[in-house]
Amino acid sequence: MIVVTGAAGFIGSCLVSRLNREGFSDIIIVDDFSSKEKLKNLGDKSIASLVHRDHFHSWLDKHHDRIDHIFHLGARTDTTEKTTEIFDILNLNYSKSVWKQCCQYRIPLTYASSAATYGDGQKGYEDNHSLPMELRPLNPYGDSKNEFDKWALEQENQPPQWVGFKFFNVYGPNEYHKGRMASVIFHAFNQIRQTGGMKLFRSHNPKYKDGHQSRDFIYVKDITEMCLYALQHRCKSGLYNAGTGTSRTFLDLVKATFNAMSIEPAISFIDTPIDIRETYQYFTEATMDKWRQTGYTHSFTGLEEGVTEYVEKFLMSDGYL
Repeated sequence: MIVVTGAAGFIGSCLVSRLNREGFSDIIIVDDFSSKEKLKNLGDKSIASLVHRDHFHSWLDKHHDRIDHIFHLGARTDTTEKTTEIFDILNLNYSKSVWKQCCQYRIPLTYASSAATYGDGQKGYEDNHSLPMELRPLNPYGDSKNEFDKWALEQENQPPQWVGFKFFNVYGPNEYHKGRMASVIFHAFNQIRQTGGMKLFRSHNPKYKDGHQSRDFIYVKDITEMCLYALQHRCKSGLYNAGTGTSRTFLDLVKATFNAMSIEPAISFIDTPIDIRETYQYFTEATMDKWRQTGYTHSFTGLEEGVTEYVEKFLMSDGYL
């Protein structure tokens, strides 16, 4: 039996879909289930049971002997949220409890960290275990993820095998519920469909031209493939980047979206909102050597290919994975 926390969310629901395609149906879905929009992500997926996140720890105490692996993907992911107490409860302390139970019951654990831990990138994007102590994330969300990474690395008592994936900029189906936190592709598609054009954030950093802010964009199907590999192979425990290893500009991303919609690009620029301007990442790019050394040989989906599939197979029809 496999547990997926945050399973009604974006990446979690896509992982459940991938596990189903691999033949797994004995899956425990953990979430808060309060959002009707998120529940649509579960669709016709094959699962064993739903467990509310508030009851998960007591549920696990009773059923731990049936669990083969836990994917802990549930978290508060709002990068604009400033209330640190929320992140302490949902991201840090909840994750510590999951970790401790995995240690107690000897259950392998894969959990979601984030590229937000790298802050402005001055320390680079290496997923080595000495770096988290030096990192200075730009917002409370990134802080919460880095604090848990640091805590995990300090623990003498560890799950029998664990992987902490530092997710870079993930895009793809099942993110309809995410609102402002949805991917740029999602927002671009809707803005282009409604107005015929797309407004990007103007650069407020002289090192970058407008639209040349760049990210390591990774298609959610590649993320679920990495998670499946972590399930099926006993990788060396530790932190691993989860990106493509190639940074692409927002101009590239939006142009690919226009092309997928068969619309001539019409791009303009607006000021970056004040509430995120000082904590805005201008560049991210994962180093993927460490993950490749585990034996992972799958290629990553190219940006244009991923955007085209996302637009044509999902966004055009409001489809779900």
